[in-house]
Amino acid sequence: MLLSEPSARHALFAASLSALLVHYIFNRYEPQQARIHITLLVLVPASLFALFLGRLPVVNAALVTFTAYWATLATLVALYRLSPWHPLSRQPGPLFLRLSKLSMAWVSRGGKRHLYTQELHRRYGDVVRVGVDQQPSAIQTLLGTAGLHKGPQWDGRVATQSVAPLIAIKDPKEHLRRRKPWNRALSVASVKDFEPFVTHRAQQLLKVLPEQHGPVNLAQWFSWFTYDLMSDMAFGGGSSEMMLNGDDGSVWPLLEVGLVNSDTFGHLPWLADYTRSIPFLGAKMKQMRAYCIDRTQQRVMLGSTTRKDLFYYLNNEDGAEPTPPLPEVVADGTLAIVAGADTTSSVLSSVFFCLLSHPESYSRLRAEVDRYYPRGEDPFNPRHHGDMPYLNAAINEAMRLFPPISDGSQRVVPAGSGGRVVGNDFLPEGTVSTVHTYTIQRDPRNFSPLPDEFWPERWIHAASGEPSPLGGKLIHNAAAFFPFSFGPANCAGKGLALLEMRMVVCAVVQKLELAFVDGFEPSAYEDALRDYFILTRPPLPVVVRER
Repeated sequence: MLLSEPSARHALFAASLSALLVHYIFNRYEPQQARIHITLLVLVPASLFALFLGRLPVVNAALVTFTAYWATLATLVALYRLSPWHPLSRQPGPLFLRLSKLSMAWVSRGGKRHLYTQELHRRYGDVVRVGVDQQPSAIQTLLGTAGLHKGPQWDGRVATQSVAPLIAIKDPKEHLRRRKPWNRALSVASVKDFEPFVTHRAQQLLKVLPEQHGPVNLAQWFSWFTYDLMSDMAFGGGSSEMMLNGDDGSVWPLLEVGLVNSDTFGHLPWLADYTRSIPFLGAKMKQMRAYCIDRTQQRVMLGSTTRKDLFYYLNNEDGAEPTPPLPEVVADGTLAIVAGADTTSSVLSSVFFCLLSHPESYSRLRAEVDRYYPRGEDPFNPRHHGDMPYLNAAINEAMRLFPPISDGSQRVVPAGSGGRVVGNDFLPEGTVSTVHTYTIQRDPRNFSPLPDEFWPERWIHAASGEPSPLGGKLIHNAAAFFPFSFGPANCAGKGLALLEMRMVVCAVVQKLELAFVDGFEPSAYEDALRDYFILTRPPLPVVVRER
């Protein structure tokens, strides 16, 4: 019997109609569970298979059924996303990004999303249909007190965790509850209590660096320093000694590979259920979580310590709140290590890359350090760090050029909200958007002159109201500088991170002489930067000598 016969045409019509209904379900409800995907994409066309039996051989019947169903469904998806009826149809952007996020996941896998997104904005303008808005006013609207909820990318990024860490919590009320111990832990008074942790590891770094034979990879040493420190902070010390032993046999490879996978899954949040269910998906992420579970259990057995570490607050050992479930503590302990170590080491690497690439800036900072901390003075004592204008200008300028989280924090317009107006654009319910930090902090409308150059003096001239010595108007939009994010879900560890960065930069400049190895090309460092949610640290080979 031929497919042109009425009964066969009716069967094809049934397959196409089923695909139309399934497209409506996906478009309206966006189901994320694997069992629903299997039901809608496999079991539904399988149930139609019987309509073709008796008319075609079994294999041909299966081929026709599934081909007709999937082809219709894919065509409907493509037509809707490209049609004028799509709520974002007026926003410009590449055709392939309108059709699927798979292409952005591929770009992210290569680590160049920060440059790719910047180029999209240069080509299409402030708003590009990948869910990004670049006007500084969008920072307040999307991230501020009355801003939007966290977006679906976090479902993919933390897919292997049974409980979401603080950074991935979408519900503002739940985020506020879970943030309370972080606020206590990272208040001004508590960060003061953490100074001995930071000082101990910074002193260790300054001791071992000049003891190395030959050039050192400064970026690697900063990574080891921050990981050792955050392990102390999160789990009470003793769990990591990479500055002494290197990273052989450590969990560092789990972090590096897990970060790449986590970033990729963030573009495909519907994979989260599969990642949890299929053993080999996200294997490194799962191993890292298992390590943190083990460290958390050891820290729980240790009980309250005389030194108040971060865990002391996360586990509510201070008695301020009821003791939380262990999975919550594991999730936030993991977050403390990953986010606290990677972001701070990224900035430290960027600071010294910029300083060594600009000897005049390095000399000016050294003169300031020698003025506030002359030889014999303790550079690990933070009493002057906040008052050193060039030190803070250099750190800010490095974070402006190379924000550790260059892609910003994704937000979504919640269902039932009626949509949200951002600038001149209306975002309907369900729209996902991100303010791209890397692009907005290099926009000449926000920072000029030299928006793509390291020029710490811009911060000093802006603070004093002086005109630019380079000629032209000095543009310095402080509202467009947000390396620690913005609003109630901003980086809880900003105070601790600044303490670490100021102490290490000040101590290194006072005690050591640094120089690039012969033949090092600064452009190669920038070319090797990779954006896997956190901006990675390429090798930074330097020669180290004591001053």
